[in-house]
Amino acid sequence: MKQIIAIGGGGFGRNPSDRKIEEYIIKQQNNKNPNVCFIPTATGDNDAYKVNFYDVFTKLNCNPTHIDFFKRTINLKDHIRKQDIIFVGGGNTKSMLAVWKEWGLDLLLKEAYDQGVIMCGVSAGAICWFDKGITDSWADNLAILNCLGFVDGICCPHYDEEPSRRPYVKDQLVQNNLTECIGIEGHAALHLIDGKPIKSVNFGDNKNSYIVSFKNTGVIEEPFDSINI
Repeated sequence: MKQIIAIGGGGFGRNPSDRKIEEYIIKQQNNKNPNVCFIPTATGDNDAYKVNFYDVFTKLNCNPTHIDFFKRTINLKDHIRKQDIIFVGGGNTKSMLAVWKEWGLDLLLKEAYDQGVIMCGVSAGAICWFDKGITDSWADNLAILNCLGFVDGICCPHYDEEPSRRPYVKDQLVQNNLTECIGIEGHAALHLIDGKPIKSVNFGDNKNSYIVSFKNTGVIEEPFDSINI
């Protein structure tokens, strides 16, 4: 079984004391003490981000590690093959993907995903698994970015958190630049199994994920089935 858990915003990067989505992720695999690897490339391996990761995951039943690219880098192939869960942090998606491809990490992650390693992450770490994502990697504007293509579709995180997100998706739909888009709100995550969205996971205040499309009546937001945790 192949799994992706794409988080629209929130989690340990903002509030390490609230571990609901992290606990949910851990429960999706069968090992009692899974290996969990954090990849914070999109923030340039930000130290505070890594501190928050360890603050949360050392309190869960798992073995947390991380990968740096802007310091000495470990043997990627050996390390990725030992993991049960990969968690990718937020930040600059375009720069993150460029670094990964230079090091061949994109290919190692695809191999791991095909073998059942759970892929998850927030913001940049949510959109990277899709064909394309809506990113703020450029300072001046949002843009549609080609991503890894592990699963079909276009994904927009922070759908309700950042005021430019919803209007941008609407404009792209109206201009026929998109046929549909997945919008994931902050404090919500979309859980995909074998490439198909199964449910939205709400770990905030009635947050959800949507298929957004343009029809004769205008822009339509169709919520996924949702669970509260």
